[in-house]
Order: sequence, then C-alpha cells, then structure tokens
Amino acid sequence: MRVPLSWLREYVDLPATETGRDVQAKLVSAGLEVERVEQLGADLKGPLVVGQVLTIEELEGFKKPIRFCTVDVGTANGTGEPQEIVCGARNFAVGDKVVVVLPGAVLPGNFAIAARKTYGKTSHGMICSGDELGMGDDGSGGIIVLPPEHEVGTDAVELLELVDEVLDIAVTPDRGYALSMRGVAREAATAYGLPLRDPALLDVPGPNVFGYPVQVSDPRGCDRFTARTVTGLSPEARSPIWLRRRLQKAGMRPISLAVDITNYVMLELGQPLHAYDRSRVQGAIGVRRAEPGEKLTTLDGAKRTLDAEDLVITDDRGPIGLAGVMGGANTEIDDTEGTTTEVVVEAAHFDPISIARTARRHKLASEASKRFERGVDPEATSAAAQRTVDLLVLLAGGTADGGVTEVIAPSAPRTISIPANHPDKVAGVDYGRETVVRRLQQVGCDVYGQDELIVTVPSWRPDLTDPNDLAEEVIRLEGYENLPSTLPKPPAGLGLTDRQRLHRRVGRALAGAGYVEALNYPFIGEPVFDQLGLAADDPKRRVVKLVNPLSDEEPALRTTLLPGLLQALRRNDGRGSHDLALFETGLVFHPQDELRVAVRLPVDRRPTDEEIASLTDALPVQPRHAAVVLAGAREQAGWWGKGRPADWADAVESARALAREAGTELRVRQGQYGPWHPGRCAELAVVVDGAERVIGYAGELHPRVVKALGLPARACAMELNLDVLEQASAGLPKGPHVSTFPVATQDVALVVSRDVPAADVEAALREGAGELLESIRLFDVYEGEQLGEGRKSLAYALRFRADDRTLTVDEASAARDAAVALAGERAGAVLRS
Repeated sequence: MRVPLSWLREYVDLPATETGRDVQAKLVSAGLEVERVEQLGADLKGPLVVGQVLTIEELEGFKKPIRFCTVDVGTANGTGEPQEIVCGARNFAVGDKVVVVLPGAVLPGNFAIAARKTYGKTSHGMICSGDELGMGDDGSGGIIVLPPEHEVGTDAVELLELVDEVLDIAVTPDRGYALSMRGVAREAATAYGLPLRDPALLDVPGPNVFGYPVQVSDPRGCDRFTARTVTGLSPEARSPIWLRRRLQKAGMRPISLAVDITNYVMLELGQPLHAYDRSRVQGAIGVRRAEPGEKLTTLDGAKRTLDAEDLVITDDRGPIGLAGVMGGANTEIDDTEGTTTEVVVEAAHFDPISIARTARRHKLASEASKRFERGVDPEATSAAAQRTVDLLVLLAGGTADGGVTEVIAPSAPRTISIPANHPDKVAGVDYGRETVVRRLQQVGCDVYGQDELIVTVPSWRPDLTDPNDLAEEVIRLEGYENLPSTLPKPPAGLGLTDRQRLHRRVGRALAGAGYVEALNYPFIGEPVFDQLGLAADDPKRRVVKLVNPLSDEEPALRTTLLPGLLQALRRNDGRGSHDLALFETGLVFHPQDELRVAVRLPVDRRPTDEEIASLTDALPVQPRHAAVVLAGAREQAGWWGKGRPADWADAVESARALAREAGTELRVRQGQYGPWHPGRCAELAVVVDGAERVIGYAGELHPRVVKALGLPARACAMELNLDVLEQASAGLPKGPHVSTFPVATQDVALVVSRDVPAADVEAALREGAGELLESIRLFDVYEGEQLGEGRKSLAYALRFRADDRTLTVDEASAARDAAVALAGERAGAVLRS
C-alpha cells in the first residue's frame, strides 16, 4: 500500500515538522512494515509553469514528425514573450494548456534544461509529459494537457503536486485494514496520540423500495450488498488533477472519471467498489454461484470458464462480473465513446475465502481481491457507496437517485472475553488494566468489565478472534522495543542427549572422511519415488502432505534423504564439480497410522506434560537418518600414484564409520532394494534387544535410477536410520587400551564357496581367535581355475597381542588355528595350500 503523506495529513493533523522518515519510524514501532519512503520531486527544480500553445509549425524532412511551437508562459520567462519550443508529441493542439519547463530548471533524474538547437530550430525549454516529471503513467500516453481553467504562468509544481513523500507499506495478510488510507490514518493517529477524522463517518440515507433491484441467492458468500444509482452524468467530465495525482502516487493509473472515483474511494476507505453502465445492465442484479461451464469475459478481455465455486454478479443475461475480483466487459463504462450518463454503484462484502480461491483459480489477482481476501469492513459498504455518489455528483454533474438498495444478512458483533492481566502474562510486563483498556479502545474495541473484560471487536478487524490477538494489539501499541530482554535460566547439569551426541559425532566422522555436508529442503514430489524405482507398496511412498506447500511440485515431506542429496549431486556435477562426496543428517517423516488433531497450546503459561504429549502424538513419526552420495574420484591421481573412482565399497565403509561412532557392530550382507544396483547393494543391520533390524542400504545406484535423475555414471549412495543405530549402541565408545607389548601377525588364506559372504567368514575367525585377537583385515580375494568352479580364496591378516606379555609363536599359532577351525565349521572354509 502506497500512502502519500500529503493525503494522510487530511485525516490526522500530523506536526508540520514531521517528515516521511519520522512517520515511518512511528508506524514501524506500531507494527506496520514500512519498507521505504519515496521522495517525490526531491531533485526537481523550477521554473515549471502552465503555458498555452499559440502556434504549431510542422517541420518537414525528418524521420519522425517534429513540431515547432510557440507557447505563452506569461511572465515566467522574464520577458512576457512567447516561448519557442521544439516538440515531437502530437496529442495537443493550438489553444491547449500544457506544462512547460524553462531553461535553468532540473527535471527528475538530474536532467538539466537549457536552450539548445535541434532540428534546425532553437528550443527554449520543453513541453512536458507525465513520465518526464516523474508522475508515472497518466493514461494519456503523451504531453500533459491541462483543463482550460488554469491560468497561464501558474506554478505547475504546486498545481500537479509533484513534491511529496510516499510511504510504501508491505501489508501482511492479517492486517487488511492497512490497505486503505483510513486504516493507516488510524494507526498514525494512535501512534501520535492525535484524533482521527474518519472519512467513513458520513450521513447515509436508509434503504427504501425505490433502489435498483438486487437479489442475493448466496448470503454466506455475500452478506452485504449496497446499490446506488447516479443519473445525468456529463459524458465530457474528466478526473480533476488532484484525483489523478492521488491515484498515481498510490500506484494506480487514471482511466476514466467513474472508474477513478471508485478506485479513489477504495484507497480511501478500503472498500472495493464497482460501477456499472446502467444502460448495459438488463434486469435485476443478482449474486449467486456460477453454473459449471458458464462463460464470462472480464474487463481484461479474457474469456473465462467459470467454476461452480465461483461467486458471480449476474443480470437477466447471466454473469456480468466475477464477484470481488473483476467486473465483466459487457457492463463496462465506456469512457472513449462518452455515452455513459447513468451509473449503478455496487458496494458489497464477500466471503474472503471464496474470493481468495476464485482469484487463485483464475490466476487473476486484482486490487479488489487483494483486499477482500484479507478482510474488508462489512459496515463500510454504505459509507463507501455514499462517498462514491457524492464524488460523482460533485465532479460529473450527476444527480443522486433517491433509491437506496441494501441487502444485509443478519449478524452479531464478535465479542471476546479476556482477563485484564492476560497481556501482562503474555508479554511478561505489568501493563495494568487502564493501559490494556486504553489500547484496545484505540484499536476500535468497546471494552466493558473489571478483572474480566468483555471486548467487542470492531468490524474492520476480522483478524481479532481470541484473547491472544487482543494481547498482541496491546503489546505492539505499547512498543515491541519496550519489551525487556530476559534470558531463560536452564537448570544446571543438563547437557546433550545421547541422540544429540551421536548426531554430532556422525557429522564430524563423515566430514573427517572427506564428505561435505549438504542441507536440503525437506519437501519432495511423489514422482521421485518412481524415479528411485521403489515398489508400489513400499512404505516410503506413504507421505505426509502439506496443506499449503511452498511449491505445488513438492507438496509432501520427505521419507528419505536421497532425493535432496542426489539433486545436489546432479547440480554440482552440472556446474563442473565432478568429484563429489556429500552427506546429510536430518529428519524424515512418516504418517501416523491414525490421524490425530493437535491441541492448541497456551501462551500465558507453560504447557502441561499431558498437553505436550498430546501434541507430540499428533505429529508424524520423525526418525533421524544419515545419508551419503558419491561420484567421480574418491582418491585423486598425482605424483604419488594413480587415483581411484568412488565405488560401492566407499558407501559401505561410510556406514561402518557411523557404526563405529555408535559403538555397535554393523552387519553387512548382500541386499536388494529400490534405487540400488541388485548386484552391488549391501543391506545394513544391527542387533537391538536381541533381534536383528535392518537400518539401511549402501552401494552403487541402479543404472535406471542414474539415468532417470541425470546423475553421473556409477554414482553410489548410503542411507541408514540413526535412531535405530543409537538403540543398538552400548553408549559412548570407549578409547582402546594401548598395549606396550609387540604384535604377532599371522596370515591365513581360506577357500570357501563363492556364495559365502566374506563377513560370515570374518565373524567366525574373530570369534574363534578369542581375546588375543586385536584386529582382522581382508587383504585379498582370488578366484581362479586352480581353486575349482564356484570357489574363492579369502586372505586375512590377523594381529594378536596381549596386554601383559609378549606372545610366543605357539600362542599366536594356537589362536590362529582355533580361528580357522571355527571358520571351517561355520562357513566350510579350508586352508589354501
């Protein structure tokens, strides 16, 4: 909302010394978001005067039409002689009054004016257009042609109100009243402690049977409809300069007198209006829901197919307007032909939700819909219609018809019961009853009662619905900056939870392994599950959908971290970074089996444990996951030797690193799941309370997934459930005891069947070797003809060490033999000769 300071002063007697910046500071303190103060005409310097065109000479021989004019500017040029000016515009004629800037002046943009020779003539100044004066689009498309009553030589800077300050206010959805001069003036009056001259306080005649007939078929969609008629309008009447300038400063383009007046009243009172050419309306005006498939051509020239939920204005022919959004072309006031002499003025109040949905459905945001969907004062319809009628009579020479139509659905004022000390509890400040009552009355509320206040909310504040809203009004008017800064006092002895410690250790471990953290939005679109190759009945396809998503393409909360990470991988690869290792830890979301409604927590006290538990139960299941993705080189090539590409083993190793941080054993075996390659996928499991639970998968992604998502070839990934990994944890991992005695190393090569997992062989060796075994490492895998069909050789390095002595050869050999024996018993392993 653009608010000219000169217009604002009509309703509030602001101190003469107050600048736009001062008013901005006051309004910001009151809770309005004033983004900037625009200084109009700050760099404008005269002389800029009214002139009258005396002669026009058409210059020939140039690529575009050029005119050499003489203009009477009175004594403004110091001589009284006509001013010679070269001009290329053609929308003025001899005898017209125009705006002339003389040599020595400076126009907006630091454009200095001087006499100069052009097109073979000397031009002593300029005949100005609205754009050249910083006025914006005035609808004329050329030179400003003034009404004939203005005297030659008059100062045009004052006449055109070129110097002003305009406050640009970003109006939040809950403060629709601020989309009007009336609403902003009320805030300014409150901020300065000054009286308000309410422009809506008008003498309005009561309804009678002589008004234009109106039939409202949907009182829920339209609870108020006022119709007034003005006849005898002068077709030649045009909007006066002051009206056009106020519309331009407020960011609107002047169109025609009747339309300009409705826009002016909308800006003044916040009530959108519409004016119909009475000769084009056939029969009674109606308000109803559209019939499916009905057509309407709106004022923007677009032919629209209406929805059954659309609220429309009709006459005997059918729809003539999209209620609260835009009028129809078939009843438009045609100012170009000058045939409109009778106007029906509509001032109605429509359901905000219905208007908002219609505007979005038709992608048709208008000044009217912007106000209706934020809430318009329903009590202002009669005053807005009366103000429009008064201006039409004053400026267009019309006559107000005696008929007044008002259709009103019965409604009662909204009242709220609030303890007098409720704002004190919310803010933690002792305001006192008198302050609370005074501030609520400044908002426009009627307040009764002592300790328990009964507050009647004003009709222009539909956003005030409960005690906390009223508390907010008191707090903001008293000044957010006056709220004390108090730090919470946490009880001593509380630190990080085990879950938080594991989360931090996991992040440090992955970062230390060369992974870069990539944080992604938790939103996904369901088509990504097809790209990941998930089965139709996969639990990850059950998602929590948002009621109001940021993007219609991603309306759900993620059930896996991979889509965001893989998108980051693709984006970085596409921008030239091909060797990538990314990780993310974060929440995923799964819907509850039973839908629960969350309780509304209080703000004046700490919620009870039961209230917090009820709120938690209504939330989706939110386990924390960890995931990594890799592509390109894992080890760079250099003078030290060849590098190597990232492969499935790196993804598996990242999972093992997380298990080590959790102090638990990770079981790794061949697996097959969704986005992973069926032959290069490891299933990850841990033991929780004696039962094995699968917590994730790691390996190389399936080629179809790589192609569908546009990923680098042979991309790898890992994802596991950190919460289940924590449950399997034995707590904080303990640092190993370092023995001072030497190590004894024994190597064994075991031949097993090709389908025996190396992890099973390793587990048997570890158990059979006993306490003396310090570590075990698989350093070679061999398959060849000499081993036989379907056989493989696994070579392990076993390290033995004792804490209290140096091991003998016999002790190390005995431990090795015990390990090999158990591997033979468990996995059918035999020593390779």
